[in-house]
Amino acid sequence: MSASRRSGTTDELGPDEPGEPGGSDLLAALLDGMDAALCAFDADGVVTHWNREAERILGWTAAEAVGRHGFAGWAVRSADAEEVQARLMSATHAPGRQVHEFALVTKDGGRVLVRTQSAAVRGPEGKPAGVYCAFSEVHAQIDLERSIALSEALFEDAAWGVVLVDADLRPAVVNAHAARSLGIGRTSALGRPLGELLAQGVEELEAALTHVLAEGAPPAPAEMWVAVRTPEGEKRRCWRSGFLRLASPLAEEPVPLGVGWLFLDVTEAKQAEQEAALLRFRTNQSHRAARAAAECEDPVEAVTVHLDFALAGFADHALVDRLAGAPPAGGEDAAPVRLVRLAATPAGAPGPSVPTGAAGLPVRYEAGHPALSCVERAGTVRADAGSVPAERARAWALERQWPGDAVHGLCAVLRSRGRTLGVVTFLRGAGRSRFERSDTAYAEDVAGRIAVALDLAEAVRRGAAGE
Repeated sequence: MSASRRSGTTDELGPDEPGEPGGSDLLAALLDGMDAALCAFDADGVVTHWNREAERILGWTAAEAVGRHGFAGWAVRSADAEEVQARLMSATHAPGRQVHEFALVTKDGGRVLVRTQSAAVRGPEGKPAGVYCAFSEVHAQIDLERSIALSEALFEDAAWGVVLVDADLRPAVVNAHAARSLGIGRTSALGRPLGELLAQGVEELEAALTHVLAEGAPPAPAEMWVAVRTPEGEKRRCWRSGFLRLASPLAEEPVPLGVGWLFLDVTEAKQAEQEAALLRFRTNQSHRAARAAAECEDPVEAVTVHLDFALAGFADHALVDRLAGAPPAGGEDAAPVRLVRLAATPAGAPGPSVPTGAAGLPVRYEAGHPALSCVERAGTVRADAGSVPAERARAWALERQWPGDAVHGLCAVLRSRGRTLGVVTFLRGAGRSRFERSDTAYAEDVAGRIAVALDLAEAVRRGAAGE
């Protein structure tokens, strides 16, 4: 069959030029290439057009469809033919498009529910010349509408962040929740590099997006720590993220359009989980230290046992300084505080703490040293080198008689039976964070255990001396 017959048209575009498609051939190619089924009727209700998608859905070929009067007797049941024909042809005199749903009959006798959109075709003088009707299976249309509705809901009302990232790793669509999480407007984030939106965690995120574009979605969500820029400064957040590779359904081969990135802020839950795990670990360490210290004959050895167990995962170095002489008294005439080093961890490579107080020489702490302030106040003191170059941080540590790699210090007073016995100092290097409030509580707990052992050591010493 010729293209003119299949589409129900005559060649009104003039004779075909050599090497150029005729008007009827071009029209037939356009109709057959449509994704939607399409048919058309003239003013008398005779079928004039029938494309390949209509043939696929109903099974009737263009040769069998074109020229028939309406759908009666072949594409609809006889009982429904009059109503269907009236609803279709009513578009002739109605403005705009009309949408209907009804059942059509396939060539093999089955029935398929379709949704149609019909509109009038106007002649040269503007008078109705017929009706065209585009239709598709209802379930396919519903699937499409459901997909569109889901996309709209995700980008408007979702309780988690949704970001559509293009193939260049730049946000193309951002929903309201994601915009709030990023601390920026929805339109302000579009097209900007991720490095301008996040202060930390960009490399990990971009690596994940690149992997998804190349390999597809990962099998499980990933938890990523990022730092978001806010007017109050950078805030660390943990986002549980899922990724989906988006490919064009119209291409013969999958062509990546970008990545759908969905994330949920789980910072509070992760912090609570980390704090609980840290508390369990420190509680177990304290329990193990108490059991090990109970087996020590020398109370000074028990001091080093508590110190070594406390260091694991907590600090890089530790020092125990014993108070020499009477506890500090208030007033201007009070004698200066003198501290004698009792035990310390090696200053170089990590190793067990060792007693160092045999000589009984006082430590050369200058006035205002954190350890001296700790004894004078009978309370915990924190010290920090701050954000300074490595050379200045080393000088800061050496001035305080601490190992050169120390940048964070925490001094806890040793008290037993209402008396100040000394101070324990925990030190961290640049690779660790500064001491926080929870660290202070743990250090004070360790200091209490060390103070008991130190008090026992003094009692044993006095008993041996006959005092």
